[in-house]
Amino acid sequence: MTEKIDLKKEWKLLYNPSAKAPAIVEVPAANYLMLDGSGNPNSAQRFKDAIQTLFPLAYAIKFAVRKQYEVDYAVMPLEGQYWGTPLGQTHFTDADKDKWSWTLMILQPEWVTAELVESVRQEVTKKKNPPLIGEIRFESFQEGTVTQVMHIGSFDNEAGSVERMHQLVYDQGYHLCGKHHEIYLNDFTKIAPEKLKTVLRHPICR
Repeated sequence: MTEKIDLKKEWKLLYNPSAKAPAIVEVPAANYLMLDGSGNPNSAQRFKDAIQTLFPLAYAIKFAVRKQYEVDYAVMPLEGQYWGTPLGQTHFTDADKDKWSWTLMILQPEWVTAELVESVRQEVTKKKNPPLIGEIRFESFQEGTVTQVMHIGSFDNEAGSVERMHQLVYDQGYHLCGKHHEIYLNDFTKIAPEKLKTVLRHPICR
């Protein structure tokens, strides 16, 4: 019998934080499919190509795991790290977006190995050949201590949520470090902006 798993529910603290107030939490190490790029996420072709490459591979891996281990899991949401704006990695304005660098990523469950990723990558290349399939890397990433909050609404209205996160950091004696991180819990290409649910996250240090 196939076991069914929803990692978002198992890691509820990390993928369903409160929208009322930011919190400070620990993010453990996990493996991800990752793809790097730069440019405005709203218009850069590479950003679109990255999404159209990551998800076909992620779903193909899911089916391979179900076949090999009899485990059926929900593919995890798209995540993005952003940095490199003229004002620094904690500032994000429309004027800066063309200068952003980013890494898009999808968390992979424990059954996924580097060998499995390479095997499935070859199959996906033969069948669909997504534009950036050869550039995806499989890598462990540990974010450590972070501040995070759920933002509901348009990406253009994130500033208030980000400011609340940053204020908590300063009030608790931390400072920001690392890269601004977003987790997209629904499909921003299909959902009305006011209904978007995005986990906003930023690593912090003493």
